[in-house]
Amino acid sequence: MTATPPKRGFATRPRDPETWIKAADTASARAIDPAVYSARLTIDVTADQRARIKIAAFQRGVTVADMLRELLAREFPESTGDAR
Repeated sequence: MTATPPKRGFATRPRDPETWIKAADTASARAIDPAVYSARLTIDVTADQRARIKIAAFQRGVTVADMLRELLAREFPESTGDAR
């Protein structure tokens, strides 16, 4: 008979606390100036669309937000002239 492994808590202590403490000093790759994104865009999508978007983002190794920001920037570039 095998014993079930003990349940792990939400945050477990690292095996090497020194490395863990020093890791907090490094900047996160996702650290973004909050002032850059000061507006929130809400859209309605079907559950199937949402699933496809999340899967595509996961396969690309990015967050859904980052993937959609890139898509919107590509589709709607900053204009340099008169808006018509």
